[in-house]
Amino acid sequence: MIFEPAKRMDQFPESIFGQLKEAAAKKAATGANLYDLSIGSPDLPPDKRIQETIATESLREDAYGYTLGGISAFQQAVADYYNRRSQVELNTETEILQTMGSQEGLIHLPLAFCNEEDIVLTTNPAYVAYDVGIKLANAQSYKMPLKEENNYLPDLTAIPETIAQKAKLLILNLPGNPVPAMPTSAFFEEVVQFAKKYNILVLHDAAYSEYYFDGDRPMSFLATPGAKEVGIEINSLSKSFSLAGARIAYIAGNETAIRIMKDFKSNLDYGIFEPIQAAAVTALDNAETITDRLRHTFAERHNALSKGLQELGWKIAPSNGGMFIWAKYPSKLTDKDFVLKLIQETGVIMVPGSAFGSEGEGYVRIALVQETSVLQQALNALKSFQ
Repeated sequence: MIFEPAKRMDQFPESIFGQLKEAAAKKAATGANLYDLSIGSPDLPPDKRIQETIATESLREDAYGYTLGGISAFQQAVADYYNRRSQVELNTETEILQTMGSQEGLIHLPLAFCNEEDIVLTTNPAYVAYDVGIKLANAQSYKMPLKEENNYLPDLTAIPETIAQKAKLLILNLPGNPVPAMPTSAFFEEVVQFAKKYNILVLHDAAYSEYYFDGDRPMSFLATPGAKEVGIEINSLSKSFSLAGARIAYIAGNETAIRIMKDFKSNLDYGIFEPIQAAAVTALDNAETITDRLRHTFAERHNALSKGLQELGWKIAPSNGGMFIWAKYPSKLTDKDFVLKLIQETGVIMVPGSAFGSEGEGYVRIALVQETSVLQQALNALKSFQ
C-alpha cells in the first residue's frame, strides 16, 4: 500500500532538531562526551510536595474519570497565584481556561480566532509553535524583527498601516524563547494602545515568568491597565514547576476570548487527569518557595556560562531572565554549519538561531539545562574549537 501525506504537510519539513539528534548520535558512537544544551526541558525534578500530591491522589479510586476542564480548585489556585504575584484579579468561572500544556493552547488558538488569510503579528525570531498554529489556520504571519538596538523588543511603530489594519492576533513572549528579552511596563502599555486602535487580540506567552535572576519578577501582561480588554496570557507549569511531561497550563484574561476558546476546546478533549490538576494546585499555592530554588539555580548557570562564553569572544544578549542564552558566535560559518561542526568537534549541542526565524542567522540558542559543573566542562571543550 502507498500512503501519501496531506498537502498541508509540505508546510512542515523536518525540523533542525532531527538533524541535531542524528549528529549527536554519531558523535556519541565514538565514545565522546556530549553536552546537550539544545532542548529547553527542565532538568530539575519537581518539588517533593508536588510529587507527593500526584502519588497520593493517584491512589484514589474515583480519580480516573473525565474532568471536562479544570477542577474548581485549579481555577482558584490560578486566580490566587495571579492575585499574589501580579495583583491581578481573575474571575475563576469566566477568565481562566485550562489547556493540555501551553503548546496545545498556542497551536489551537489561531484556529479559533483566525480566518483564512487573516494576519497574525509575531516576532522574528520566535518560538516555533506559533508558526505551526498560524499555518494550520491558513492565516498569514507578519514577522516583527527583534533587533539588538531595540533591546530585542518588537517595534510596533514599524508595522505598515495596511498590515495593522488587517491583523487579527498579536503574539508576544517575554521573557522570550529563543531571545530572553524582558518586558517593560512602557512596552506593554504601548501594546494595549496598539491593540485597541486596531482591534487586535493580544496573546502573551508567559512561560518563563518565574525565570528572573534578581530584582522584581517580569510583570504579567494582564497587570497592564486595559490589558484584559484586549488580551489573554498563557502560562505553563512545565518550566517553572518542572512538570513538562504532565502537560498542564492555562489561559487567563479577556472573558470573550476565554469563552471562544472554551467552546473550541469542548470539541477536542475531556480534560486533564485529576491528580495532575491537584499537583498543579500544590505548585501554584506554593509558588514562591518552589520557584526560589529555580531562580537561584538558573541565575548561577546563566552567570557562569555567559561569563565563560564572553571570555571566548562570544557576544551575549543581555538578559535578567529566561532559561536560555542568545549568543552571537565568533565564526563566519552559517549557524547551521556552525552547530553541526561544534557537535562533531566538541560534543556541545546548541540550536542554530535561524531555526526560529531568519533574524536568528548568526546566533545560537543555548538552554541552561545542565548543572554548572557540566556547563564548565562544555566551556572547556569550546576552548579548543576553531
